[in-house]
Amino acid sequence: MLTKSPKGTKDILPNEVYKWQYIEKEIAKVCENFGYREIRTPIFEHTELFQRGVGDTTDIVQKEMYTFLDKGKRSITLRPEGTAGVVRSYIEHGMASLPQPIKLYYNITAYRYENVQKGRYREFHQFGVEAFGSEGPSIDVEVISMIDVLLNRLGISDIELNINSIGCKKCRSDYNAKLKEYIEPKLQNLCKTCVERFDRNPLRIIDCKEEHCKEITKDAPALVDNLCEECHEHLEGVKRGLENLGIEYNIDKNIVRGLDYYTKTVFEFVSKNIGSQGTVCGGGRYDGLVEICGGPPTPGIGFAIGLERLLMVMENQGIEFTAPRSTDIFIATIGDKAQNYAQKLVYDLRKEGINAETDLMGKSVKAQMKYANKLGAYYSIVLGDNEIDTNKAFLKNMDTGEEKEISLDTVIDRLKNIKAESVIKEPNKIGHTEI
Repeated sequence: MLTKSPKGTKDILPNEVYKWQYIEKEIAKVCENFGYREIRTPIFEHTELFQRGVGDTTDIVQKEMYTFLDKGKRSITLRPEGTAGVVRSYIEHGMASLPQPIKLYYNITAYRYENVQKGRYREFHQFGVEAFGSEGPSIDVEVISMIDVLLNRLGISDIELNINSIGCKKCRSDYNAKLKEYIEPKLQNLCKTCVERFDRNPLRIIDCKEEHCKEITKDAPALVDNLCEECHEHLEGVKRGLENLGIEYNIDKNIVRGLDYYTKTVFEFVSKNIGSQGTVCGGGRYDGLVEICGGPPTPGIGFAIGLERLLMVMENQGIEFTAPRSTDIFIATIGDKAQNYAQKLVYDLRKEGINAETDLMGKSVKAQMKYANKLGAYYSIVLGDNEIDTNKAFLKNMDTGEEKEISLDTVIDRLKNIKAESVIKEPNKIGHTEI
């Protein structure tokens, strides 16, 4: 078992990590455009934070958390999601005293002990956004529009935006009474978990994943039809804002989301291109969460995207990722004198920002050039005693086969100029500029 990763985890190898890096760079660009700044929080927190924040009636807290006692006998949990940790940080560092809204994003690994399936792991990667301090519908619209921009930049199509409102404490209290009245005659037919939730949090029953429970509750009264005036107006404001931006949406009365902290607006971006219909991104407003976790009353809203699922959607839609070339120039060598010279030259090239490689395996020149091709090197030079003595060598364009004799002491400046010209045309590539 030492040579196999634990169930539900996955190595991201060099031949595919560039896809992740591309997505992460686009995420960072979009966040910068929208004025969101990155925050990094610990991988584990006190267990009570998630019990309070996520909710002790959720599947995450009841079934899926990785919880353990540390050496001080404190209950610690690996984060199952990102919001609770960001809220804790917001409170701990007094961000409520800063100009509002506070707009943050994170790109993390998270951990849930759940059934492993395609696109879903026990260790997973999550990009999320949290905004604190704004209570009007305009921030809801901004957050949703941010996802729309990101998906468009990544070239993802066939995505539907579904929105709903699950009201506030007042709405929820009145609605729960109606929901319990509807469910009670059918309670004995629900799963054990739903029965346990009936008194504590009946709304969670609507979110049950058991098919027979879904069938029983499909005609239950909808919370969106039982909103108070304030929550109704808030939802109407979100709808108007989305329409103003030209973002299409559907009202989905069944969206509850799997976390207890949500209030008012909840939403999902759904794709039909991952084998079966699935949620690519979900989020919503959580106006009481900061207070629940010990902070001042603070409105908030956020969302999270699982990067594994996002990547799967992109691949299923045939979106191409251009693999970057990691090597600008390969220096092949013949003999010890050339090898010593090449090692110094490669070192000097790297100091100047040129991706340079040379032989480290004692291969023949033919084998070295095959290796240079496998690396995808743009250029190559073969060095032997004669080239070093004459200070001249042939710089070869590996794509076109073009060769040009140059002075060795001009290699660094020549490659720097080529790279500078290429970056203007195609960033991060040395390009095919003529020698």
